Amino acid sequence: MRYIITLLAAATPAFAEVPKVVTDIPPVHALVAQVMGDLGQPVLLLAKGADEHDFQLKPSQAGTVAGADLVVWIGPELTPWLDTAMKNRPSGAAALALLDAEGTKRRDYAAGEEGDGHDHTAEAGHDHDAQQGHDHEGHSHSGEDPHAWLDPGNARVWLGLIAAELGRLDPGNAAVYAANATAASERITALDAEVAAILAPVKGKPLVSFHDAFGYFADHYGVDIVGSIALGDASSPGAARLKELRSRMEAGQVLCIFPEVQHDPALVTRMAEGTGAKIGAALDPVGSSLEPGPGAYAALLRGIAQSISDCAAG
Repeated sequence: MRYIITLLAAATPAFAEVPKVVTDIPPVHALVAQVMGDLGQPVLLLAKGADEHDFQLKPSQAGTVAGADLVVWIGPELTPWLDTAMKNRPSGAAALALLDAEGTKRRDYAAGEEGDGHDHTAEAGHDHDAQQGHDHEGHSHSGEDPHAWLDPGNARVWLGLIAAELGRLDPGNAAVYAANATAASERITALDAEVAAILAPVKGKPLVSFHDAFGYFADHYGVDIVGSIALGDASSPGAARLKELRSRMEAGQVLCIFPEVQHDPALVTRMAEGTGAKIGAALDPVGSSLEPGPGAYAALLRGIAQSISDCAAG
């Protein structure tokens, strides 16, 4: 079941206080924090340093989700651990699942795997039946890629949606939410240009990531991520996948390979040994190593770009 915006059957009452908002991951938390501004602080569920794919809610966090006025999350495609808690919320409770929200640019994992130059993206809100692959321990290995926050165009769309939903719940502050969202969108536009400039010198240079999480980022900025060690859910890679990737590295088809902050870098080191491929700094697709807050989204994109540039341009 998908959760987009849950609309109440009756007219929405004005809140006596600013709505209590819960978010799933640091980049979503950062966007909501920018929209709320000085009016309030959203709750972040994902603990610092945790893996978004395998996190488990504490009972107290499940209670926080149940009691929230609004939950803003990517959706069950990314965080199945939050799906049960969402189903246990009261009927009619407000939720905004960003991956399914109108205007969101979406892509399939297959787009990054095939590298055929065709457009595999779609916008949410339109018919989009992604081909679903096999599941392993509850995670999808193909079909829709949920890492959509790594496209800043999506972040700009989401800011407006977050402001609209907060304004619906809290009409007295609707103008403040809207103004905050506009200012945040302008900051992301400037950030987008900055990141593009950082990455411009390394376009077309073949890179490998630890797990298949950077398709949106690569598509948006023209970065050539030719493969990943692990699949999109960061599950353990099979021997055949590692052998094929190692062969490409030995053939000189990979310039840089990147570990990730949530995972042991030993496998990346073994893969790169003797191949000539350089090992870059650990990437952080979800920002779990960053200090949570309104500045975390900019720090996330800027950090990924700088790490790629430092390795591929050096």
